Amino acid sequence: MGDIADEKQKQEEQQPIPLLTPYQMGKFQLSHRIVLAPLTRQRSYGNVPQPHAILYYSQRTTKGGLLIAEATGVNNTAQGYPETPGIWTKEQIEAWKPIVDAVHAKGGIFFCQIWHVGRVSNYSFQPNEQAPISSTDKGLVPKVRANGIDVAEFAPPRRLKTEEIPEIVNDFKQAAINAIEAGFDGVEIHGAHGYLIEQFLKDQVNDRTDKYGGSLENRCRFALEIVDAVSNAIGADRVGIRLSPFANYCEAGDSNPLALGLYMVEALNKYGLAYCHMVEPRMITVGEKVECADSLLPFRKAYKGTFMVAGGYDREDGNRAVAENRADLVAYGRIFLANPDLPKRFELNAPLNKYNRETFYILDPVIGYTDYPFLEATS
Repeated sequence: MGDIADEKQKQEEQQPIPLLTPYQMGKFQLSHRIVLAPLTRQRSYGNVPQPHAILYYSQRTTKGGLLIAEATGVNNTAQGYPETPGIWTKEQIEAWKPIVDAVHAKGGIFFCQIWHVGRVSNYSFQPNEQAPISSTDKGLVPKVRANGIDVAEFAPPRRLKTEEIPEIVNDFKQAAINAIEAGFDGVEIHGAHGYLIEQFLKDQVNDRTDKYGGSLENRCRFALEIVDAVSNAIGADRVGIRLSPFANYCEAGDSNPLALGLYMVEALNKYGLAYCHMVEPRMITVGEKVECADSLLPFRKAYKGTFMVAGGYDREDGNRAVAENRADLVAYGRIFLANPDLPKRFELNAPLNKYNRETFYILDPVIGYTDYPFLEATS
């Protein structure tokens, strides 16, 4: 009897863990389900990606692995953090090319997350020190930044006029076209975390009385116009979107996140996007995980395509999410940042480097960026 039990155990040990099984994401054949989450790194001086990003992204690339680049501004009013990249100028497009090439050289699949921060900004980030744009003219209270030290001050925003909104939709479309020109395989529309798109989606922010405010349909109009424009420009199979209906970042909460999320995923079903990427409700703030009764399961069930989840996952609950069919892909942020060889470590169940929160957002081109050790270096 012992032999049979031993053999069974051996077979189980040889079975790949759920996270390391292949997955067909539309036209992209992924070799595993561990995704590099989009992570603000603040090392793109003058909003231009830098050569040190070549090493950073290629360190985290595996053959057939999906990486999502840090949030990248769609126009010159999109920024709200120091030294974040953009993709609205020729110089920026050219600067992205060698970074994308390095990921492709190692067989990775690379999507560019495109964003506009909206009111999460102040005069110093805006052209001619003008007011940031938003769905509203309600301002944000100052808040301690994610590094836990600096206090961010926000300028009172200017409410976009109805006739200005198509221009912003067009800027997202052009950013997507630029990303493809830079060599990216696709784009992820950042519709989460209290930035411009969410300032339209969420009823605690959106106080408009035009066709972009009021009803659920009206509040989702801006997001879906962007999805439509971007999909038509580069092909829906190259487009993902990130949503966080339950989150309340940057004072962007909603009175009925379940209804909002369901309306969005059902509307997205008709596009045939590459994926829908949703943030777990347990992530109330960027850094802390709380137990809660809500889950992404209703959205998973309603969404017809590839479903990616993010928000405080470790090896065990990532494997469980895939095994229980609650997700196709799992995006990892902080632990992928600190463990460039995360898929390898998960495969071997090796110990992980601890991340250092204090160096997440410093401007150094090496420290807290490309200096986290690989397994060989630590063994």
